Amino acid sequence: MTVYFDDGKIKIRSMVPGDAKALYATYESYGWHPRMEIYERYYKEQEEGSRLVFIAEYEGRISGQCTLDLHPEEGSQALRGFPEIVDLTVFFDVHGKGIGSRLLDAAEAEAGKISGRVFLAVGLHSGYGAAQRIYAKRGYIPDGSGVYYRGKVLEQYAPCVNDDDLLLFLSKDLGKNER
Repeated sequence: MTVYFDDGKIKIRSMVPGDAKALYATYESYGWHPRMEIYERYYKEQEEGSRLVFIAEYEGRISGQCTLDLHPEEGSQALRGFPEIVDLTVFFDVHGKGIGSRLLDAAEAEAGKISGRVFLAVGLHSGYGAAQRIYAKRGYIPDGSGVYYRGKVLEQYAPCVNDDDLLLFLSKDLGKNER
């Protein structure tokens, strides 16, 4: 297990096998529709070296997660050598404690080891409002590729639904020369 950050209250560490079940159970308790195979795949990809998984603990309890896809094959910057931050979530009962910022710090630091830029996608409905704000405050800007819907660029005037599949890709310069 790798520990990326630990101040005695918040710890950011790599994923261990039992984390998938804890993440699944919490998301299910929110009335969301998680799929256990996603979290099991995250762990498998971490072990294979294609993804980093950051698990947040707050006062010793799993409180959120984030991943860094090291070689994304989808999205606006896919196959360009830029890693993608994916699936940042902080559990509702610990919002406002800096956990999301620590997760992003860890993901950005690791991304900076392989690229001068990192990107991510954020949903456009109000449920993503907190994420939209934190990304803007941290220097993420729209990458100019437009809005994506269900994995593809949404053409001008095309119909869509304001659901979790309506995304805007953002990127951040990490202060190094791009590859």
